[in-house]
Amino acid sequence: MSEDEAVAAAWRETAPDAVLLDGFHALKHALRFGADVRLVLTSDMAAVRALSESLASDITDRLGSIAREVPAKVLRELVPRAHPTGIAALATRPSTQANMETLNRLPRPTPIVVLDNPRNLGNVGAVIRLAAGFDATGVITTGDADPWHPNAVRASAGLHFATAVERLDPAGLPRGPLYVLDPEGEDIRSTVLPDDALLVFGSERHGVSAQLRDQATKLLAVPMRPQVSSFNLATSVAMGLFHWMSTTRHPSPRAGA
Repeated sequence: MSEDEAVAAAWRETAPDAVLLDGFHALKHALRFGADVRLVLTSDMAAVRALSESLASDITDRLGSIAREVPAKVLRELVPRAHPTGIAALATRPSTQANMETLNRLPRPTPIVVLDNPRNLGNVGAVIRLAAGFDATGVITTGDADPWHPNAVRASAGLHFATAVERLDPAGLPRGPLYVLDPEGEDIRSTVLPDDALLVFGSERHGVSAQLRDQATKLLAVPMRPQVSSFNLATSVAMGLFHWMSTTRHPSPRAGA
């Protein structure tokens, strides 16, 4: 067996239980936030090193020590939808136990975002990226969609590793006041959101389930022009988190690219 064949075999053996980090930015964030990165493959080591030195010099040395260069054909076989940056990696998914310890910790310093039965994995990833940027405690999804699906991780640019991400039944949500975003709610600007809040958002078409509406501490609405059907899910989450941050005198998220 050639060296390239051995590398490909190791990838195929590892992939079923690992998180795919597709592209430089996903790998960059995973490394920055302590992911257990197991395999890194690139079809152009020189280009990846130059990109790292330009955009993320803090990871250049580590990246150079763990990445393996393989022919572009091999990378395409292992990752059919290869990222334009020509690099992919496999990482260990954080344990549910560790994530639940973070989500259940009280007092909670920042809110948890709850996505009720989201349909679009790209939206899920975009919300996780937002949550990481606002330093939220975590993102919980309900329903069938796996928030760790490769499409969601790609959309989050690997920032799943910067916040706790889990899928739970609505009955198993962490403790804390439940603020449900709903068109029939009070104007969000009239409410100060506490740090331990759970902010619940439904899908654009179906909204929040009756179960979570019934559990709500309060229904809140984001002001919107009449006859506009809805905001994009990630946009609504961004407005909710910004409102929380701007009304609680909470310090700005920690600096970092």
